[in-house]
Amino acid sequence: MSVTPKIHSRNIPLPIQREVRQRCGFGCVICGIPLYEYEHMNEWAIVKRHVADEITLLCDKHHREKTSGLLPKQVVEKANLDPYNLRSGVSKPYDLYFSGNKINAVIGSNLFTYLCPKNSLSVMTPISIDGVPIVSVILMDNHLLLNIIIFDKFNNVVFEIRDNQLFYSTEPWDIQLVGTTLTIRESLGNILIEFKFTPPNLIEITRGKLLLNGVEVKIKPKEILINNNTISYIGNLIFDCTHFLALGPHHPNIKAMYNFNNIDRYK
Repeated sequence: MSVTPKIHSRNIPLPIQREVRQRCGFGCVICGIPLYEYEHMNEWAIVKRHVADEITLLCDKHHREKTSGLLPKQVVEKANLDPYNLRSGVSKPYDLYFSGNKINAVIGSNLFTYLCPKNSLSVMTPISIDGVPIVSVILMDNHLLLNIIIFDKFNNVVFEIRDNQLFYSTEPWDIQLVGTTLTIRESLGNILIEFKFTPPNLIEITRGKLLLNGVEVKIKPKEILINNNTISYIGNLIFDCTHFLALGPHHPNIKAMYNFNNIDRYK
């Protein structure tokens, strides 16, 4: 009979953390919120071991309730077997606290800044593919609404921010939210997208891929690279520009700084 040895460090090994995230649908097993803590269902102080099957994800509210005795262990164990997010295949919406009439977006060392005139409506779209705004911001009367949509190579939506509400699919290999940084991985060492949120008005896309219909825009810490034509953009400062990169066919009224209508496509 094998016995799991007791250990003295409360730090859960990273591979075990990832296994727990995957099993729990990347959110609190009770309410689905993507802000969570790792919880030893059998109490760390008693077992002093890290076993993935004995660990679950709870948001701060439900973690406090379990610790205080208001949330029975049996309820947590039941939710752990049927996590909230896995039932629907998508995370519970989470509101991001963006506001104001000015947005700063950093994408691969390129800074996009837009200041909305008073009493007007403006839309800033740094990157769009085939008329689909991949990254865009609506600014109106001190309301700042962030919109981002991330596809996989099969055109499946895996992540979306819709008017400041964050959603993600539970299909990716791993999703991790640490502090203000959200990372979605397709496999070990393969990042699909990585964001850093700094409310009230800064969003950073630090690395990853923006994909749609055979178009691939690669984001690196220092550049935006259009893989289809190997054109890159490094260290640009773009002020009050409504459209920067428009890849593929767009409405005639869309006047982008860089427009590639007949871009080659990957099969």
